Amino acid sequence: MVSPMKYFTAMVDHRHPSYVTHPLPTIIGITIAAVICGAQDWYDVEDYGIEKKSWLSQFLDLSNGIPSHDTFNLFFSMADALALEACFEKWVAEVVSLAEGRIISIDGKTLRGSSKSKEPGSFIHMVSAWCSDNHLVLGQQQVEDKSNEITAIPALLDLLVVKGCLVTIDAMGCQIKIAEKIVDRKADYLLAVKDNQEVLLDDIREAFSCTPPKDSYKHSQVGHGRVETRITSVIEEVDWICNQQDWKNLCSLIKVESKRYDKKSGKEENAERYFISSKKATASYFHQAVKVHWHIENNLHWMLDVIFSEDDSKKRAGNAARNFSLISKVALNMIANHKDTQNRGAKKISAKRKRNMAAWNNDYLLEILLSLNYST
Repeated sequence: MVSPMKYFTAMVDHRHPSYVTHPLPTIIGITIAAVICGAQDWYDVEDYGIEKKSWLSQFLDLSNGIPSHDTFNLFFSMADALALEACFEKWVAEVVSLAEGRIISIDGKTLRGSSKSKEPGSFIHMVSAWCSDNHLVLGQQQVEDKSNEITAIPALLDLLVVKGCLVTIDAMGCQIKIAEKIVDRKADYLLAVKDNQEVLLDDIREAFSCTPPKDSYKHSQVGHGRVETRITSVIEEVDWICNQQDWKNLCSLIKVESKRYDKKSGKEENAERYFISSKKATASYFHQAVKVHWHIENNLHWMLDVIFSEDDSKKRAGNAARNFSLISKVALNMIANHKDTQNRGAKKISAKRKRNMAAWNNDYLLEILLSLNYST
């Protein structure tokens, strides 16, 4: 088993030795276990430590007792966020080796509770990389606000091993330099195109209005009283793009037409989305890649908001919000990859139930802590 503790406890302790009462492994170990079990703030982490002191003492040095909530807060607000993130990325790199062909989705999320002010730019905005196949957060990068994702995405890519993978990004990341960075990292890109690239968008629309697609794929599904049909079409004649040479290795233009019909109201909604890619592939492949990209919303952002209550967090001192967000992603990685062996009346056990079970049952928590051991 590859434990995250191996990496986090190897980082340089920023505290002066004269003031260290609780060893670094103790603080980090209690925090990870507490967050897996549902802790949402430093009071929760302290309370968890107190209630589980006897059990935790089997693994951690608790000779000076359980740290107070102030100690946890001070440690993580002062801790070097870049150093913690580097530890996280080294851990993930050992846990999983990304096979060629995997889809890596990159998207940003604002930590709504990270600022006392509601002014734009006062919140912390995190850009994260997610691999749906492995159910793993691969890394994160902080930016001052959503508009600066353009600078954060290349920095995040520099931290990741993406060779042979397809990197998918929404319209904010549809930038010439980002496409170039992805190709330079020996990966392919699939970038959404919207009005922020107005000329490119017009060129793609013109291409599809004048050229029959090389390949098309139709997919329909019925659920929740709706019938949704998506038609994905691909064109490989990229000469329609005026500045095609600026988009490194550009070779595919993709259109996704969505039609949603509400059986109860009879209302129909139609939408078209466009993408560019450095990869030549079938329409079916691109249909799946576009679908997989949005897993980052459901399996990462939604989980952090709803299950981990990240937007309700009021951690504002120093690096506390950024570092707690990283610990939440450590916990999410471990929970998502835990295979529940008990028959609990459901094929898939929700993250919420796993957190409850871990809080109630020390052996179950130990299962989660020891279960993450990927190689592919």
